[in-house]
This record gives sequence, structure tokens and C-alpha cells, in this order.
Amino acid sequence: MENPHIPPPADTAMLTQENQKLRARLQDLLRQASDNQKILQRQHELNLKLIAADGFIELISVIFRSMPVISSLEVVTLLVLDHQKEVRSLMTNLQIDLGDYPNLLIRHEQLNHELIFLQRPEVGPFKSSRHDILFPDILPTPVSVAVIPLHRHHKLIGFLNLGSLQPDRFTSGMATDFIEFQASIIAVCLENAINHERLKHISLTDSLTGVSNRRYVEKRMLEEVSLALRHGTALSCLFIDIDYFKRINDRLGHAIGDDVLCAVASRIKGELRISDVLGRFGGEEFVVILPNIKSEDAIVAGERIRTAIGEKPLRTNGGVECTITVSIGVSTLHDSARKQPPEQLVMNLLALADSALYQAKEKGRNQVIFSST
Repeated sequence: MENPHIPPPADTAMLTQENQKLRARLQDLLRQASDNQKILQRQHELNLKLIAADGFIELISVIFRSMPVISSLEVVTLLVLDHQKEVRSLMTNLQIDLGDYPNLLIRHEQLNHELIFLQRPEVGPFKSSRHDILFPDILPTPVSVAVIPLHRHHKLIGFLNLGSLQPDRFTSGMATDFIEFQASIIAVCLENAINHERLKHISLTDSLTGVSNRRYVEKRMLEEVSLALRHGTALSCLFIDIDYFKRINDRLGHAIGDDVLCAVASRIKGELRISDVLGRFGGEEFVVILPNIKSEDAIVAGERIRTAIGEKPLRTNGGVECTITVSIGVSTLHDSARKQPPEQLVMNLLALADSALYQAKEKGRNQVIFSST
């Protein structure tokens, strides 16, 4: 007689097979949960990197270098709407060449594109007519994309654009909550980075002339001296002083004197390379740092600046014309002194240029003197 509690062999085999399927399904779910946990962990690490980014350059480096790796994407771009040209000015201040960052797109003109009305992420296949503006030809052309509008204070500030070579990576109808959250973090970090750089620039800028202040010049000179020592390159310094500036203030007033300072700073800046550093050192004195410039070329640069300032009168905002001349002292980092600490070399460079400037004043002004000691 069969035991009623023991299932027939056919039922046992079926139960065993079903149990194996359930175990396999459970293993798949466990693996998927583990993979999801790893993805969340990587995304969490990415968010921490974004939040910790100290400045604009570091932030875009995280977006363009870390994000594609962590998120397994072939291309990531960032389009920033810059109607007031503040970001463009920031790039200039940071000496960033846009050519070095093809993934960073800055648009200061009005963006006449239907994407400006996008409120939620757009996901799906790449469409050339719609998405070319977001993915330059120099980058890999994605097959599927996610275009995420970045908003701050109810205002569109740009787009974060994710591209994949996999057609099923971004598909119409897929959930976008996660990438929206990611984009909200980037929007906040982008605004914070721009504001941070703007405040830093203000703190290191002379409020009257708009060029760097003494604090920045000394900081930057230490950096340039350290680079010159590390790479064995040349470095020169110009100390520039406006001749008879006190007479201008006494005769024409301080308002005209301020206009002269601004005009002189502008003419000096017009003779410099993007890699050169111009700063107001105090009063009517300016300092120029010339990386990778030897003494003979520094003297030529000084003469070019002296001529640019003195060759034609300066017209002030009040309509007053002033004929201005400058005296310039030049110093260069000598090979024999390279064994000294960078801080000492900075002091020496400035002291030598200042000494040469004093000699120029003593010899009649309106000339360039090189300190060879």
C-alpha cells in the first residue's frame, strides 16, 4: 500500500526541478542585488567626488574623467549657458583653454533650440538633428543618449549629456529618477564652483584696475619659481613704476590718477601673453611675471611695454589727455641661484627688479634697466 504522505516519483522530479529553478532565480536575484549594490556604491563615491571638488577645474575633471568610468559611458559632455559671459571670463582668469576640454561647451548667445523647453531628462536613440549641438564631432558619436537639463533657482543653466554606444543603454520610457538626482547634484556643484572661483578671483584682484593684486602676484611667483626649478626653465620679472605719478594726483586730482592707473594696466596687459601674470603691487607700481622668458627677451618685453604706454597720450574718462611714461626694472632667475629655496628666490627676483627700477629712475626715468647682479 502506498504511503499517502510520499508524493509519486513524477511529482518528486517536478518539485525538484521547480526547486532548482527557484534556486537559480534566487542566485540571479542575489547577483543582481550585489551588482546594484556595487553600482550604488560607485555612484555614491562619484557624488562624494563631485561635492568635494575644490574649484571649477577639479569639478569638470571629475565629470569628464571619473563619471564615464564609474557609469560605463563612452562620452559625457556638459553644456553651460553663459548669457552674461561670466563663465567665459572665469575660464580666462583660470587660463583654461577650451581646446583642452572638448566635452565642455559654453554658449553665451541665446540657445535657439527646442531643448531649452526640456523640463525632464530626454532618453532614447541619438538623433543628429537634435543632439549634434550637445556632442561635438571630435567626440565619439553615441548611439543612445540621456539629455538632462540642469536647473538652479527655476532657471535653466545648462545640460548634462550622457552618451553610450549601446542602443539599449538609454531607451524611451526608462526611469530617469536616478540620473535626475545625479544631475541635481552636478547643478549645485557647478553653481558652487563658479561662485567659489568668482569670490577667489575677487579676493586676488585689484578692485581699481581689475588686474591681480599683490597677494596673488606673490602666490603665483612662488608657483612659477617652483616650476622653473623643477623643469629647468627660465623665469623673468618686470617691476614697472609710473613716472611722476604724484604730480598727476596733485595737479589733476585722484580721480584722474585712478583713470591713469587703469589705462596703464590696460596697455601693459595688451603687450602680454596669456601665460604672463600682471599685478598691481601697490600705489603706481606693477609687477609682471614672465614664465619661460630669458633676460634678453624680458628686456625686449619691457621695451615693448614702455613704448606702448609712452608713444601716445592716455585719455581719461573725464576727457583729459595725459602723456605718461614708465620706468621698468628687469630681473631673471639665474642658474647659479637655483639651489636656494623657492621662497628666497622669489624675494631675490623682486628685490633685483626693484633695484633695477631704482637705477632706471636715477638715470632719468622712461627706460628699461636689467639687473645683472
